[in-house]
Amino acid sequence: MSAAATDPDCLFCRIVAGEIPAEVVAETDTSLAFRDVSPQAPTHVLVVPRRHVADAGELADVSPTELAEVTLLARTVAQQEGLDGDYRLVFNTGPGAGQSVFHAHLHLLGGRAMKWPPG
Repeated sequence: MSAAATDPDCLFCRIVAGEIPAEVVAETDTSLAFRDVSPQAPTHVLVVPRRHVADAGELADVSPTELAEVTLLARTVAQQEGLDGDYRLVFNTGPGAGQSVFHAHLHLLGGRAMKWPPG
């Protein structure tokens, strides 16, 4: 499976490119972390690969290393945010699971007690 480097119609590709402003909290050569504009927890950060891929499964297919780097950046942000190891990482895949932007993205949620099951 081949992933395009960017998609000019993708909201997250445009954020990665700097065309749309976002509150960036951390970044690496392959990933970008920024605050969600509609937070569901006191800390709600999205971590995206710079490469355009539709979802986490596709990212795992095209680059397991980048999937790991997204997760590592989320851990770094959680530490920066003082979450002390208490946080949730969520990938939504497909519209039925709540994915509304079809660019792989990891939700980092923390700063409050998380209920299970989540919804």
